[in-house]
Amino acid sequence: MLNALEIATGPEPTAAVIWLHGLGADGNDFAPIVPELDLPPAPIRFVFPHAPAMPVTINGGYVMPAWYDILGTDINRREDEAGVRASQKAVEELIAREAERGIAPSRIVLAGFSQGGAIAFQTALRRSQPLAGVMALSTYVPLAATLAAERSAASNGVPIFMAHGTYDPIIPLATAQRSRDLLQGLGYAVEWHEYPMEHSVCPEEIAAIGAFLKKTLG
Repeated sequence: MLNALEIATGPEPTAAVIWLHGLGADGNDFAPIVPELDLPPAPIRFVFPHAPAMPVTINGGYVMPAWYDILGTDINRREDEAGVRASQKAVEELIAREAERGIAPSRIVLAGFSQGGAIAFQTALRRSQPLAGVMALSTYVPLAATLAAERSAASNGVPIFMAHGTYDPIIPLATAQRSRDLLQGLGYAVEWHEYPMEHSVCPEEIAAIGAFLKKTLG
Protein backbone atom coordinates (compact mmCIF):
# COMPACT_ATOMS: atom_id res chain seq x y z
CA MET A 1 0.00 0.00 0.00
CA LEU A 2 1.32 3.43 -0.95
CA ASN A 3 2.07 5.84 1.87
CA ALA A 4 -0.17 8.88 1.68
CA LEU A 5 -0.97 12.21 3.27
CA GLU A 6 -4.66 12.48 4.22
CA ILE A 7 -6.79 15.55 4.86
CA ALA A 8 -10.47 15.30 5.84
CA THR A 9 -12.72 18.34 5.54
CA GLY A 10 -14.93 17.03 8.32
CA PRO A 11 -15.63 14.00 10.50
CA GLU A 12 -16.80 10.75 8.94
CA PRO A 13 -16.16 11.60 5.26
CA THR A 14 -18.77 10.44 2.78
CA ALA A 15 -16.61 10.98 -0.33
CA ALA A 16 -12.95 10.83 -1.27
CA VAL A 17 -10.55 12.44 -3.71
CA ILE A 18 -7.41 10.45 -4.46
CA TRP A 19 -4.97 12.98 -5.95
CA LEU A 20 -1.72 11.86 -7.60
CA HIS A 21 1.25 14.23 -7.86
CA GLY A 22 3.60 14.75 -10.79
CA LEU A 23 7.13 13.54 -11.50
CA GLY A 24 9.65 14.40 -8.80
CA ALA A 25 7.07 15.73 -6.33
CA ASP A 26 5.26 13.97 -3.48
CA GLY A 27 1.88 13.85 -1.79
CA ASN A 28 2.41 17.22 -0.13
CA ASP A 29 2.40 18.99 -3.50
CA PHE A 30 -1.33 19.64 -3.83
CA ALA A 31 -2.40 19.53 -0.19
CA PRO A 32 -2.26 23.36 0.16
CA ILE A 33 -4.94 23.69 -2.53
CA VAL A 34 -7.65 22.01 -0.43
CA PRO A 35 -8.55 25.12 1.63
CA GLU A 36 -8.81 27.14 -1.59
CA LEU A 37 -11.54 24.91 -3.05
CA ASP A 38 -15.17 25.90 -2.62
CA LEU A 39 -16.18 22.39 -1.60
CA PRO A 40 -19.62 20.86 -1.05
CA PRO A 41 -20.75 20.63 2.60
CA ALA A 42 -20.46 16.84 2.78
CA PRO A 43 -17.11 15.85 4.39
CA ILE A 44 -14.46 14.71 1.90
CA ARG A 45 -11.28 12.75 2.55
CA PHE A 46 -8.39 13.89 0.34
CA VAL A 47 -5.76 11.21 -0.14
CA PHE A 48 -2.41 12.38 -1.52
CA PRO A 49 -0.23 9.27 -2.08
CA HIS A 50 3.54 9.39 -2.46
CA ALA A 51 4.91 7.73 -5.60
CA PRO A 52 7.78 5.26 -5.14
CA ALA A 53 11.30 6.43 -5.97
CA MET A 54 12.81 5.04 -9.17
CA PRO A 55 15.48 5.91 -11.76
CA VAL A 56 14.05 8.13 -14.51
CA THR A 57 15.71 7.60 -17.88
CA ILE A 58 15.04 11.05 -19.34
CA ASN A 59 16.72 12.59 -16.28
CA GLY A 60 19.89 10.57 -16.69
CA GLY A 61 18.74 7.77 -14.41
CA TYR A 62 18.39 10.09 -11.43
CA VAL A 63 16.27 8.46 -8.71
CA MET A 64 13.13 10.45 -7.86
CA PRO A 65 9.45 9.90 -7.01
CA ALA A 66 7.73 8.71 -10.19
CA TRP A 67 4.64 6.76 -11.18
CA TYR A 68 6.52 5.28 -14.16
CA ASP A 69 9.73 5.82 -16.11
CA ILE A 70 9.95 8.47 -18.82
CA LEU A 71 11.99 6.93 -21.62
CA GLY A 72 12.23 9.89 -23.99
CA THR A 73 10.82 13.23 -25.03
CA ASP A 74 8.06 11.65 -27.15
CA ILE A 75 5.96 10.37 -24.25
CA ASN A 76 3.41 8.62 -26.45
CA ARG A 77 5.96 6.80 -28.60
CA ARG A 78 8.15 5.05 -26.01
CA GLU A 79 6.20 4.24 -22.87
CA ASP A 80 7.02 2.34 -19.69
CA GLU A 81 4.00 0.05 -19.93
CA ALA A 82 5.06 -2.13 -16.99
CA GLY A 83 5.49 0.94 -14.79
CA VAL A 84 2.14 2.41 -15.80
CA ARG A 85 0.33 -0.84 -15.04
CA ALA A 86 2.13 -1.25 -11.70
CA SER A 87 0.97 2.20 -10.61
CA GLN A 88 -2.53 1.39 -11.81
CA LYS A 89 -2.54 -1.61 -9.48
CA ALA A 90 -1.26 0.49 -6.58
CA VAL A 91 -4.02 3.06 -7.08
CA GLU A 92 -6.61 0.28 -7.23
CA GLU A 93 -5.43 -0.73 -3.76
CA LEU A 94 -6.10 2.81 -2.52
CA ILE A 95 -9.60 2.72 -4.00
CA ALA A 96 -10.23 -0.64 -2.33
CA ARG A 97 -9.10 0.79 1.01
CA GLU A 98 -11.61 3.63 0.69
CA ALA A 99 -14.32 1.05 0.03
CA GLU A 100 -13.26 -0.77 3.21
CA ARG A 101 -13.61 2.53 5.06
CA GLY A 102 -17.16 2.92 3.81
CA ILE A 103 -16.74 5.11 0.71
CA ALA A 104 -18.10 3.50 -2.43
CA PRO A 105 -16.27 3.96 -5.77
CA SER A 106 -19.21 6.05 -6.98
CA ARG A 107 -18.21 8.62 -4.33
CA ILE A 108 -14.51 8.74 -5.27
CA VAL A 109 -12.89 11.20 -7.67
CA LEU A 110 -9.50 10.13 -9.02
CA ALA A 111 -7.33 13.15 -9.74
CA GLY A 112 -3.78 13.74 -10.89
CA PHE A 113 -1.30 16.22 -12.27
CA SER A 114 1.01 15.34 -15.19
CA GLN A 115 2.23 11.75 -14.56
CA GLY A 116 -0.36 11.45 -11.81
CA GLY A 117 -3.11 12.45 -14.23
CA ALA A 118 -1.94 9.81 -16.69
CA ILE A 119 -2.30 7.15 -14.00
CA ALA A 120 -5.73 8.54 -13.09
CA PHE A 121 -6.82 7.96 -16.69
CA GLN A 122 -5.17 4.55 -16.86
CA THR A 123 -6.98 3.38 -13.74
CA ALA A 124 -10.40 5.01 -13.90
CA LEU A 125 -11.29 4.07 -17.47
CA ARG A 126 -10.53 0.37 -16.98
CA ARG A 127 -12.50 -0.20 -13.77
CA SER A 128 -15.56 -2.45 -13.73
CA GLN A 129 -17.00 -0.20 -10.99
CA PRO A 130 -17.25 3.42 -12.16
CA LEU A 131 -15.86 6.29 -10.13
CA ALA A 132 -17.56 9.62 -9.45
CA GLY A 133 -15.19 11.41 -11.80
CA VAL A 134 -11.69 11.88 -13.19
CA MET A 135 -9.74 15.11 -12.79
CA ALA A 136 -6.76 15.22 -15.17
CA LEU A 137 -4.47 18.25 -14.94
CA SER A 138 -1.70 19.05 -17.45
CA THR A 139 -1.62 15.46 -18.65
CA TYR A 140 -2.47 12.94 -21.37
CA VAL A 141 -3.87 9.43 -21.83
CA PRO A 142 -1.08 6.83 -21.48
CA LEU A 143 -1.05 3.55 -23.42
CA ALA A 144 -3.60 5.21 -25.70
CA ALA A 145 -3.46 2.43 -28.28
CA THR A 146 -4.83 -0.06 -25.75
CA LEU A 147 -7.64 2.07 -24.34
CA ALA A 148 -10.39 1.15 -26.83
CA ALA A 149 -9.88 -2.58 -26.17
CA GLU A 150 -9.26 -2.37 -22.42
CA ARG A 151 -11.69 0.27 -21.26
CA SER A 152 -14.66 -0.79 -19.19
CA ALA A 153 -18.17 -0.13 -20.45
CA ALA A 154 -18.97 0.88 -16.88
CA SER A 155 -16.69 3.89 -17.28
CA ASN A 156 -18.69 5.35 -20.17
CA GLY A 157 -20.63 7.78 -17.99
CA VAL A 158 -17.76 8.90 -15.77
CA PRO A 159 -17.37 12.70 -16.04
CA ILE A 160 -13.87 13.84 -16.99
CA PHE A 161 -12.29 17.20 -16.17
CA MET A 162 -9.21 18.12 -18.21
CA ALA A 163 -7.20 21.33 -17.81
CA HIS A 164 -4.01 22.31 -19.59
CA GLY A 165 -1.67 25.25 -20.07
CA THR A 166 -1.41 26.71 -23.54
CA TYR A 167 2.34 27.29 -23.01
CA ASP A 168 3.13 23.92 -21.42
CA PRO A 169 6.70 22.93 -22.48
CA ILE A 170 6.62 19.54 -20.71
CA ILE A 171 3.40 18.08 -22.13
CA PRO A 172 2.48 20.19 -25.17
CA LEU A 173 -1.09 21.39 -25.49
CA ALA A 174 -1.44 19.39 -28.73
CA THR A 175 -0.67 16.17 -26.85
CA ALA A 176 -3.45 16.84 -24.36
CA GLN A 177 -5.83 17.82 -27.15
CA ARG A 178 -5.18 14.48 -28.89
CA SER A 179 -6.05 12.71 -25.66
CA ARG A 180 -9.22 14.78 -25.33
CA ASP A 181 -10.21 13.94 -28.89
CA LEU A 182 -9.54 10.23 -28.28
CA LEU A 183 -11.76 10.25 -25.21
CA GLN A 184 -14.55 12.15 -26.94
CA GLY A 185 -14.32 9.76 -29.89
CA LEU A 186 -14.93 6.88 -27.47
CA GLY A 187 -18.01 8.64 -26.13
CA TYR A 188 -16.69 10.17 -22.91
CA ALA A 189 -17.98 13.54 -21.72
CA VAL A 190 -14.89 15.72 -21.32
CA GLU A 191 -15.03 19.11 -19.60
CA TRP A 192 -12.07 20.88 -21.22
CA HIS A 193 -10.24 23.96 -19.90
CA GLU A 194 -7.24 25.87 -21.29
CA TYR A 195 -5.28 28.49 -19.36
CA PRO A 196 -2.42 30.83 -20.39
CA MET A 197 0.20 29.08 -18.25
CA GLU A 198 3.02 26.56 -18.47
CA HIS A 199 3.19 23.18 -16.66
CA SER A 200 1.41 24.38 -13.54
CA VAL A 201 -1.91 25.25 -11.91
CA CYS A 202 -3.49 28.71 -11.81
CA PRO A 203 -6.18 30.33 -9.60
CA GLU A 204 -8.83 30.15 -12.33
CA GLU A 205 -8.16 26.42 -12.66
CA ILE A 206 -8.46 25.92 -8.90
CA ALA A 207 -11.89 27.57 -9.02
CA ALA A 208 -12.94 25.26 -11.87
CA ILE A 209 -11.66 22.23 -9.92
CA GLY A 210 -13.79 23.24 -6.96
CA ALA A 211 -16.85 23.58 -9.19
CA PHE A 212 -16.21 20.14 -10.70
CA LEU A 213 -15.94 18.55 -7.25
CA LYS A 214 -19.16 20.22 -6.13
CA LYS A 215 -20.88 18.90 -9.25
CA THR A 216 -19.58 15.33 -8.93
CA LEU A 217 -19.62 14.92 -5.14
CA GLY A 218 -22.20 17.48 -4.01
